[in-house]
Amino acid sequence: MPRLTVVRRLEAAGFRAWPASSTFYDGTWAVRLTTSFPAKRLNSVNPLDPADDADIEARIERAGARFAAAGRPLLFRQSPLAPPRLIRHLDTAGWSSFGESIVFTAELAALDFSTAIDRIPLQDARRYLDASLLVHHRPPELRDGLEEVLASIRPPAAYFVRETEEGGPIAVALAITDNDLAGILDVAVDPASRRQGIGIDLVATALRHTLHKGARTGWLQVEAGNAAGLALYRRLGFAEAYRYVYRAPPGLIV
Repeated sequence: MPRLTVVRRLEAAGFRAWPASSTFYDGTWAVRLTTSFPAKRLNSVNPLDPADDADIEARIERAGARFAAAGRPLLFRQSPLAPPRLIRHLDTAGWSSFGESIVFTAELAALDFSTAIDRIPLQDARRYLDASLLVHHRPPELRDGLEEVLASIRPPAAYFVRETEEGGPIAVALAITDNDLAGILDVAVDPASRRQGIGIDLVATALRHTLHKGARTGWLQVEAGNAAGLALYRRLGFAEAYRYVYRAPPGLIV
């Protein structure tokens, strides 16, 4: 059973590292919405207290109204902070579970960065934005939304891009230094450039940068079905902290 104090701290760091354009609170349920970018983390209800389980049906209805007004499907993000009674309610009502992800942590001082190369992060956020869109194969119409998300990040952000000799981007990673926490997000390697050590090199470089900036604990998250990502982070020295899944109401195709 994960320590809830650790989960709370990492959940808060995740909110700051990948901010929604609007967040409403219904008790301790954080209703995060971002009409300009479809990421599930930015468009989901996030319960943050296992004891906050009053008026479940009415609160789900209120959240649903907000999502409908924003043109987004209602999703819950179920972490260890979700009330057990809410989980039972969703199970009984036939809500599906999908998108299981694992949050990993590591003490940076214990990691081996001896082969990592110090690289200066990009200073041009728009250049990183263009590289991220290309490497993730995101459609061009998401550019403005992703730009809004990146511009909303308040903790210091460092942008890392690996390029071919011709200058085309083949890998990206975003490092967020939030006091003593270092979050690594948006990691991707172009399919044609995988299995060459580029991903582990880029993540190690980003982590080493955050260590120089005063971070002590690194965190990141990866989908449970991403075998290559799981192997990469475990090879670096990360260990599982907790898991979360998304919940969708009956009939919603996700």
